[in-house]
Amino acid sequence: MTTTDWFIDIALLLIVLRQMREEPLTTRTVLLPLGMIAWAAGNYLTDIPTAGNDVLLDVIFAAGGVVFGLAGGLLTRVRHASGHVLIKASRSAAALWIISMGFRLGFAVWSTHPSGAARLTSFSAAHNITSGQAWVVALLLMAIGEVVVRLGTIIVRGQLLQARGDRNANTPARRPGAYV
Repeated sequence: MTTTDWFIDIALLLIVLRQMREEPLTTRTVLLPLGMIAWAAGNYLTDIPTAGNDVLLDVIFAAGGVVFGLAGGLLTRVRHASGHVLIKASRSAAALWIISMGFRLGFAVWSTHPSGAARLTSFSAAHNITSGQAWVVALLLMAIGEVVVRLGTIIVRGQLLQARGDRNANTPARRPGAYV
């Protein structure tokens, strides 16, 4: 792992920890993690192996990312107040994010040590995974799935709350004693 890899992983962790404070859902809130993931994809998805069980590995890891992202998005508090959508990562959402990021980071560190590399090579050979790049792609697709689905879930929840708030704001207030 390079220094840049460490910075990206730590920055992604800090994004969710920062969201433990309630903040408005803004374009920046959405674009910052997407930009980081896009940067990582541009740098690491240079070759996507498709031989053996590489694609199956990618699908399994991406599906895991989608599940983590959906859970994280549903565990994030989303509310509408004063015309704004506010979000706040719950402790559970933050813990889930830290666990998934920690898994990917731990896996990357483990796989670069001699004993981890030997076990990973043995596992890969036994399960017809053709290269180390297959693991890189799988882990990155997991992260992409998690980030995109988490943000998508939060955005959809925010839009639903915004629409409900707008509908309620356009409903005329009842006058005391008046029948509707």
